[in-house]
Amino acid sequence: MSDAHASSPAPYAGAITDVEGIEVGHFSDPRRPTGCTVILAREGAVAGADVRGAGPGTRETDLLAPGNLVQQVHAVMLAGGSAWGLAAADGAMRWLEERGIGLDVGFGIVPIVPAAVLFDLPLGDARIRPDAAAGYAACEAASNAAPAEGNVGAGSGALVGKLFGVHRAMKGGIGTASITVNGVTVGALIACNALGDVVDPDTAQVVAGARTEDGRALMDTRRALLRGEAAKPPLAGTNTTLGVIATDAALTKTQANRLAAVAHDGLARAINPVHTMSDGDTLFALATGRVPLVGAAPGMTVLGIMAAEVVARATLRAVRAARTVRMGERHFPCAGDLV
Repeated sequence: MSDAHASSPAPYAGAITDVEGIEVGHFSDPRRPTGCTVILAREGAVAGADVRGAGPGTRETDLLAPGNLVQQVHAVMLAGGSAWGLAAADGAMRWLEERGIGLDVGFGIVPIVPAAVLFDLPLGDARIRPDAAAGYAACEAASNAAPAEGNVGAGSGALVGKLFGVHRAMKGGIGTASITVNGVTVGALIACNALGDVVDPDTAQVVAGARTEDGRALMDTRRALLRGEAAKPPLAGTNTTLGVIATDAALTKTQANRLAAVAHDGLARAINPVHTMSDGDTLFALATGRVPLVGAAPGMTVLGIMAAEVVARATLRAVRAARTVRMGERHFPCAGDLV
């Protein structure tokens, strides 16, 4: 099992659950650092998705294309466990079906639950990964309270800064943030398991990422690569940052997909390098439709700015809320350890 201690908690910066109609639940496996996180929209939400990483693991993303039939989803599942973790969505479907939530197809109810996974197999026994029971448990734990951050749910086994070998990585995690402008709220929940470093966009300083060979300082992956230092070739798809952006604005599927696309700007501000051949970076956008975009309400340009901002903030919070993990001889410090 892991030996962990906490870094100093960051001040509250809002949460995705500030968007009315959105609930979040985590399941963290007690046997090793892995888990899953569900984002529930019981009344349905118009959704879009944008995949930028070259090694994604996803489920039900094609149906979110604007020209396809299904108009609303009822949950999004984010999970560890690599491709095995996609099974967690089965548990969410069962939980929703038991409550009569889903698409009525005449012969029954079909809950629509897109999902995406990240690779967290280096920590502990890789045969332990989120399954349908884990997804169901995450739904049971869901509420509209501000979700826990750091080493929980889909962020339990997340690591960042692996371009010079996993032994020089640091602990990643899950974080959340929100912004309200003229009566419209946009929130984000990000599980950060990036190949690259996490950077504070306001200071341009690396907060967590690849460490020097002695493990005592941050290396700054971007600068190291540009001065010609050799990276250790990573396996494709062994990283990945996942997230959900939610808003109470009334959007079409086309607009929701655009919001997911623009929100990747936030990842680009907070992770360097990002969207690599070894990441499966995937963002979903959910619109609950509680607030019409009329009058002084922000239009799509401002919504996009808000989405990118909360994604960057949530990514930063994911590593600042993370806790150090020791597993045998392996030691993955948190951001607070290197300050």
